[in-house]
Amino acid sequence: MTIKMVVLSGGSGTRLWPASRESYPKQLLPLTSAYSLLQETVVRLKGFSGGEVDAQPLIVSNEEYRFIIAEQLRQVGVRSAQIVLEPVGRNTAPALTLAALAAAQDGQDPVLLVMPADHVIVDLPAFQQAIAEGAAQAGAGRLVTFGIVPDRAETGYGYIRVGPLAGDARTARVLAEFVEKPDAATAARYVASGEYFWNSGIFMMKASVWLAAVKHFRADIAQACDMAFEGRQVDADFLRVDKAAFAACPSDSIDYAVMEKLQSAPALGQGVVVPLSAGWSDVGAWDALWAVSDKDEDGNAGRGEVLFQSSRNTLVHANNRLVAAVGCEDMVVVETADAVMVAHKSRTQDVKKVVERLKAEGRTLTQSHRKVYRPWGWYDSIDSGERFQVKRIVVNPGATLSLQMHHHRAEHWIVVKGTAEVTNGERVFLLGENESTYIPLGHTHRLANPGKVPLEIIEVQSGSYLGEDDIVRFEDTYGRVGK
Repeated sequence: MTIKMVVLSGGSGTRLWPASRESYPKQLLPLTSAYSLLQETVVRLKGFSGGEVDAQPLIVSNEEYRFIIAEQLRQVGVRSAQIVLEPVGRNTAPALTLAALAAAQDGQDPVLLVMPADHVIVDLPAFQQAIAEGAAQAGAGRLVTFGIVPDRAETGYGYIRVGPLAGDARTARVLAEFVEKPDAATAARYVASGEYFWNSGIFMMKASVWLAAVKHFRADIAQACDMAFEGRQVDADFLRVDKAAFAACPSDSIDYAVMEKLQSAPALGQGVVVPLSAGWSDVGAWDALWAVSDKDEDGNAGRGEVLFQSSRNTLVHANNRLVAAVGCEDMVVVETADAVMVAHKSRTQDVKKVVERLKAEGRTLTQSHRKVYRPWGWYDSIDSGERFQVKRIVVNPGATLSLQMHHHRAEHWIVVKGTAEVTNGERVFLLGENESTYIPLGHTHRLANPGKVPLEIIEVQSGSYLGEDDIVRFEDTYGRVGK
């Protein structure tokens, strides 16, 4: 029996603004360690002794994050991942169906361990022990979900009611029903009964078992995913499904599409719940991050350059500068290069209302950070004003930007570090540190890093329009020609 990790990397994490943005959501952020939540997820079975783990995880994500995900996987030593790209978001049931089709395409039938990319697990030995139990159940043809053992009457999570032990299982219980988020009194009754767990959104089952179940309960999803997968194209590490076919797929979750209906069709496989007590959090808001973070003797949790003075039970995330918290209690402070958010810890769910207001006002602060990642590296918009913009640009070793031109702006490039290969009109030449060049408006140009260290330049743009959409691409390593 082989276990194949399936990591679902969708979602935007609006309640973790301003750290999380649409183009760089929470699963790509290092919130609890030096690794991002995605990186923490893909290494979660390292050292696992409960079965063979496929070294090639399967990531389901959208087009926009593909190069960032590939680079983050490379950074943690995962060099052979399958990355399935969804052209549009259709919730978790279609995402898992695509993953199961990809996992089974060579006649294999692994046990799929399905994990969201944006969860925190503190106790890895306890997690791996639960996974070993889940793998045994899934290997026997059952559909497994993991129920978080509740430590409080939480109203923000859905719950799962369980029955007796599943056959000769060590801890797995029969799945009785899923229930919606309760009110406080109902949540207290659930916890006191011992029959309810929080719904973790983590699942295990054989690829063939999932495909048979989704075909039975949601034939429309199965058919749309089959058509989308049949029209797939492989581009390096990326598997692109047919856009039109997948866009026609209904949207539904794993819970609603299949898991809640299993009792009506026992021949498809029994639903079971494995209890999980491993310091789990879905990091749905800043107060949840505080709960799973390391704290000082006063209950304060800080990341970055943070100074606490006479403060208690406060979370501070500083990304660019020193943040001093004086006399703060039960507060959250998040600092980024272009925004600062301050909230009482009891009101962090309302951060999404701020995001909604910014969107309604047409502000770009919900979409991207000042520092923007690209497949070749990143750029940081340092300053801007009427008819000018200044960027710090870092190009990874061996990477190349597209051959492009601009209708409305000229550019000055100054090399700060490394060596640049510059295409400027008909000329191709090298620039070393402290050397510069000028790209006139309308000139075809390209920047590349032929060296073995990151190339860093300062770019000064000037012109009547400086938007990122003023780019005409003629050649591009990353498939972005014409846009």
